[in-house]
Amino acid sequence: MKQTYDSIYVKEYYEGYSIGVNPFSSSNFIQSSEAIVAGFQSGRSEYERMNGFLSGGIPNRILTDKILEDYLLAGMLGMSIDTLGYTPYQINTIVLWYQSGVEKYEPNQFDSLFGVLEELEIELIK
Repeated sequence: MKQTYDSIYVKEYYEGYSIGVNPFSSSNFIQSSEAIVAGFQSGRSEYERMNGFLSGGIPNRILTDKILEDYLLAGMLGMSIDTLGYTPYQINTIVLWYQSGVEKYEPNQFDSLFGVLEELEIELIK
């Protein structure tokens, strides 16, 4: 294994990672570097952690860390969520993130935030 601080290794690793998180890409790497293969495996593992195995098919809506963070925030703010279009595996993942946010929810904590939003005439849609 090459030194992970080598700029070429890092570039190739992230190239492989981006291929791995894309469910429409394949793992056919002919004479690929060790960094690309390691990045691909890491990216594919990350994708499957959130969306389930590719052998189960590619879902209509794909979860990312950003989307999961939005569900965490929705739980912290006590907002309702929409899970329409997600697979049962993805809904289980969403529920874990949402519940984690609900556990951190304190209704009085966000009163000042809602007051500022109201002053700016910003309406939250539930």
